[in-house]
Amino acid sequence: MGLVATEATIALPAMLADLAELVRCESFSADHAAVARSAEVVGALGARLLGAAPETIVIDGVTHLRWIFGAPRVLLVGHHDTVWPVGSLESRPWSLLDGIARGPGVLDMKAGLVQMFHALASLPSPDGVCVLVNGDEEVGSPTSRELIEESARGCAAAFVLEAAANEEGAIKIARKGTSHYEVVVHGKAAHAGLEPQRGVNAAIEAAHQVLAIAGLAASMGTTGSILGAPTITPTLLSAGSTRNTVPALAKVLVDVRVPTLAAQDQIDDLMRGLTARTHGARLEVLGGRQRPPMESESSAELFALAASIAVELGQEPPRGIAVGGASDGNYTAAVGCLTLDGLGAVGSGAHTDAEYVEVARMLPRTHLLAQLITRTRQ
Repeated sequence: MGLVATEATIALPAMLADLAELVRCESFSADHAAVARSAEVVGALGARLLGAAPETIVIDGVTHLRWIFGAPRVLLVGHHDTVWPVGSLESRPWSLLDGIARGPGVLDMKAGLVQMFHALASLPSPDGVCVLVNGDEEVGSPTSRELIEESARGCAAAFVLEAAANEEGAIKIARKGTSHYEVVVHGKAAHAGLEPQRGVNAAIEAAHQVLAIAGLAASMGTTGSILGAPTITPTLLSAGSTRNTVPALAKVLVDVRVPTLAAQDQIDDLMRGLTARTHGARLEVLGGRQRPPMESESSAELFALAASIAVELGQEPPRGIAVGGASDGNYTAAVGCLTLDGLGAVGSGAHTDAEYVEVARMLPRTHLLAQLITRTRQ
């Protein structure tokens, strides 16, 4: 099938003006008022380009936006929250110089939102498409997960406008799933100088648990997935109350990344099977599975389509890369919706001071998305 003509010309200057407006409206995930202000700006942009106001959905104080056109066959997924606290613009202002755009959240993922809206607006009609822009992706989408899954069910394809996997524009064809745990160690306080033997040192027990947790991944072997082996990483430790008191309480936070659902279940069993090594200590394991993995079977068909469309457009076919980080694409894939991720902007440095977008790549990516929408909503 050849290229399908679009009705409107996609203009880069207009896209950059929209990008500047989004970047200048700060939207730190933890600041619900800032996220609400951002939703107004994103909603107005979408309404102008798509000809319809969004449905504004506020869940536990977090503002999400959704547009539904007809009976959706295609879901476009993005987020408007960022990791940057309000005030970051003062030291990292919006700038556009020598084809490079910078500013808080420019890559992750405000440029992706601009590309998404302009791609859909370039088509003769948005019919058959659902657009979902949530406000809490950077913190794991706790209030929007059900909304994402509900919107994905019944769709033939989901396209996630997260940034490309690397500076070459690779598409994300698989993502590890995530689980988060908190291991709470309960001990017994005692005076550290007068009678330490009467205490149960939670800090020492936490040290035993850190070593035990670090060794869990090695006990699992390989999974055969293109995502590689799971990782189980103790990340944040705390213990004690004062210098001269045997710690009665300690906590170990654990970050888990898994290539398959089976591995996620196995690690959950291992974490909950941890046992105390110190006499008198007691363990409490909190948390658990967060995002399921997005396995390569979910993206294979759509990635092949994207590669063929790129050739038709005169673009170099994109590479497909499996990545360790998770996104809302994990949720869409888990409910059985074919999912392709990393279709957003090309750049580097997400979540860092070096964050940037390569402006010249925005138009080609937008044209690619427009054709993907057209082919999959039929």
